[in-house]
Amino acid sequence: MTASSQDAPDEQYGLEASVTYAKKYIEDMLSFFGLNTDVYATSSDEEVIELHVPSTHLNGFLIGQQGETMRAMQFMVSSSLKNNGYQISRVSVDIADYKKARTDRLIQQAEEWLDKVKSSKEPFPLRPMNAADRRTIHKLASENGLATESVGEGRDRHIVLKPAPES
Repeated sequence: MTASSQDAPDEQYGLEASVTYAKKYIEDMLSFFGLNTDVYATSSDEEVIELHVPSTHLNGFLIGQQGETMRAMQFMVSSSLKNNGYQISRVSVDIADYKKARTDRLIQQAEEWLDKVKSSKEPFPLRPMNAADRRTIHKLASENGLATESVGEGRDRHIVLKPAPES
């Protein structure tokens, strides 16, 4: 018995197809800027496609000020996946390990904040952060036995670190 045409969309637009599409999309976008490079694409959790662009002479241009250009490329890949009916449309683009280095610096800084809350037993509001940075802080605080709360809207959204509630 052969696969029916109803089975095709799941296979065609599943995880592997989504990753392949996203990889080709960003490679095509980069070639528009004259950069022919092989992008490493993966999905470790089957929810987010991770696209790693190696370091090149165009790093500054591709990353942009505070990662804005990189986030714009991420948005474009994600939108294209959604608009073309792919199952997985969440995308993370990292150019020359910029995000990894930024996360490492954030974790280092956050360890000081966590120690401050642990010793003072007082809530500590952090500066506004983007969603990815907030996720990192929530996870780190949880791993260290502290509570977190996201407060505010839009660009003012920030985390308040709190001592763990007494049980």
